[in-house]
Amino acid sequence: MTFTTILGICTIVSLVMSASFLAYVVAIIVPFVRDKPLPEGDPGPFFWHFVVPCRDEEAVIGGTVDYLRKTFPQAHVWVIDDDSDDATAALVLERARRDEGVHLIQRRRPEARTGKGDALNRAYRDLDAWMPGHVSRDRIVVCVVDADGRPSENLLRVCAGPDLYGDPRIAAVQVEVRMINRHDRSPLDSGRRVVSRHRAGGSRRRRRGPWQRGRNLVARTFVRMQDLEFRGPISAIQTARRHSRTVNIGGNGQLTRLSALDEIAGADKAPWRGSLLEDFELGLHLLLAGWRNGYTTAAWVDQEAPWNLARFLTQRARWAQGTMQCMRYLPRIWRSTKLGNLSVLEITYFLMQPWLQILGTLIYPLPILVFANNAFYYPEFMADYLRSGGAVAIALYLVVGTGEFTIWGFLYRSKCEAGATRRQALGWGLSFTAYVFFTYVIAWKAFGRLVTGRSGWAKTRRNAETRSIGAVALDA
Repeated sequence: MTFTTILGICTIVSLVMSASFLAYVVAIIVPFVRDKPLPEGDPGPFFWHFVVPCRDEEAVIGGTVDYLRKTFPQAHVWVIDDDSDDATAALVLERARRDEGVHLIQRRRPEARTGKGDALNRAYRDLDAWMPGHVSRDRIVVCVVDADGRPSENLLRVCAGPDLYGDPRIAAVQVEVRMINRHDRSPLDSGRRVVSRHRAGGSRRRRRGPWQRGRNLVARTFVRMQDLEFRGPISAIQTARRHSRTVNIGGNGQLTRLSALDEIAGADKAPWRGSLLEDFELGLHLLLAGWRNGYTTAAWVDQEAPWNLARFLTQRARWAQGTMQCMRYLPRIWRSTKLGNLSVLEITYFLMQPWLQILGTLIYPLPILVFANNAFYYPEFMADYLRSGGAVAIALYLVVGTGEFTIWGFLYRSKCEAGATRRQALGWGLSFTAYVFFTYVIAWKAFGRLVTGRSGWAKTRRNAETRSIGAVALDA
């Protein structure tokens, strides 16, 4: 096979992938733009239990427990301490002693620190043992919240609505995820203050130089991109999945019926499995069992976005690796009689995403390199090509290639930040175009971990923690 043939194949594959992705973007934008808030219901007939997995979360866990108990007094809060080395357990125990609605579950090594799924399975078993036998398990709802999670105050009312837990076919509900620090103008200063002391009449003034202001600009844009990602493309995908009946759940703000967990738990009483993307895996098993999942933007959960690139890449590589691990379910998905054809196609496309990103990094640059090579060695031929319509084709390719990402800045403004200007929307869109390129780095990082046999679950450090920057492995 000649180089020209290989180049031709790569060019065709590149165009097909680009066209397919563009069609996918259009397909998810339409229901996203037309989406309306779901009606609320009465949470009274249900029994609500918040489950909060923790390891070394003393910086945030006290505030989270207090918030959950104050905002949702009818709900119980179960904190799973995964053998923390800090005061996490002590802070929760102190609250549990004076509030019977707070429960502490303590795991100890060597059983502890084996992944979030194992911690959630322990909570499931403890809740099962604690729950009175006369309570209908269809009306018991388990809500998983991160240690820094802040669900909206209408969460229970929205999830009790007729389209969600008012529908007996709904097993799990995922609410919209928002970044709680999206409006922070100086995210770097939440961890370490850069203070310049200026003495004038005995007073001190805090001064930030251009370098620090520039770093804060990059950090807050990075945080904003994560909010845009979750409330834009991810929310659009989930909204579109209502039509394909493939809505899945995330790690924060996921709610599941106890009866649905019972159905997939098996003899080991372990509804969560071993994937690093344990939330998606759980939702997939529910779909394969014939249940349906719901999604809503009418309620949400706030969480903290990391502004540190290393922590971000570690977190997202874990998610991408988990998606790669879930490829093992493809034969079962294709054979399932519970899933329709559109459902199978959508789930397959999602599971292929990390692999397509790896392929894209190999395919997309080749036509560009050949164009640059021809422009250097055959300038007259390239000039003639550009004059005869090639310039228009290239411009169109660049506009479409950039526009399919830039448009999310304007959609985000329309749906989420109505007070923002068009200039801000354009800036967000262009920034998101650059942000998307991190997905290729993440895919390769996940692939490297997969082929080297590294499957440890890593906890992402909170921004306020000033000990070590990066991630701490929970299972090497």
